[in-house]
Amino acid sequence: MLTAHHFEVAGATPVPHLLVIDDDREIRDLLALFFEREGFRVTTARDAREARRLVQAGPFELIVLDLMLPGESGLDFARWLRSQVPTPVVMLTALAEDADRIAGLEMGADDYLAKPFNPRELLARVRAVLRRSGGRTAAAPARSIAFAGWLLDPVRRRLLNPDGVEVALTGGEFELLGTLLERANRVLTRDMLLELLRGRQAGPFDRAIDVAISRLRRKLEDNGRQAQLIKTVRGGGYVLAAEVTRR
Repeated sequence: MLTAHHFEVAGATPVPHLLVIDDDREIRDLLALFFEREGFRVTTARDAREARRLVQAGPFELIVLDLMLPGESGLDFARWLRSQVPTPVVMLTALAEDADRIAGLEMGADDYLAKPFNPRELLARVRAVLRRSGGRTAAAPARSIAFAGWLLDPVRRRLLNPDGVEVALTGGEFELLGTLLERANRVLTRDMLLELLRGRQAGPFDRAIDVAISRLRRKLEDNGRQAQLIKTVRGGGYVLAAEVTRR
C-alpha cells in the first residue's frame, strides 16, 4: 500500500520529501515516524512496483532503498531509477558481502548502511547526502569550472564534455568530481575523500571511494589503467591532474 505520512502545508517552508522503500511494514512505519519527527515529509512503498508509480507521480529529494525487496530487487530498481531521475539514494542492506554493496554503488547509490542500523546514523547519512545533492544558499552563483576541455556547471549541476555534450552524473559523482576539482593536483587519500564527502572514516574493507572513482573515470573517458586525469597514487589515494580555471 502506498502511504503518504505527511503533507506540506500551503505557504509553509518546503521540507525535504523522502521515499522509504522496504518490504518490512514495521521498518517502514518506524522510519516514517522517526523522519517526520525530524522535520521531513515521508512517503513509503513496500516494493519496487509501488515505488515506480510514486517516482513517476512526483519528485523526491532522497530515496531510502532496501536492496532485499520481493519481486524486483532493489538493485534492479536502482538501475531503473538512474535511467529516469537523478534522485539521491541511500541503500539499506542486510547483505554482508562487499560485492553486494559495491554493486549498489555501481548502480549510482550515494551511500549505504548495513542492517541492523541506528536510525540516528541513517539520519546523519541522509542529511549529509541532502547537503551534497540539494543544498541551496543565497550566496553569489558559483562559476563554472573548466578542466582538460571539460566544463562543470555547479549551478545547473551538469558536466559538459569537450564537444559540449552533457554527460549525466549522479549526485555522488557530481560531488566527488567537485571535491577533486576544488583540490586539483593534490593527493587525497580514501579517508580524506570519505571525510570530505560523507563525514566518516573508511573501514578496512570500504571500497566506496574506489567504486565511485572508477565510475567517474568512465564518465570522463579516463581509462582506468592509463588514467591521465584522475590518477591513482600508490599507497596514497587519488589526484586530479589538470589545470583548473573558473569562468
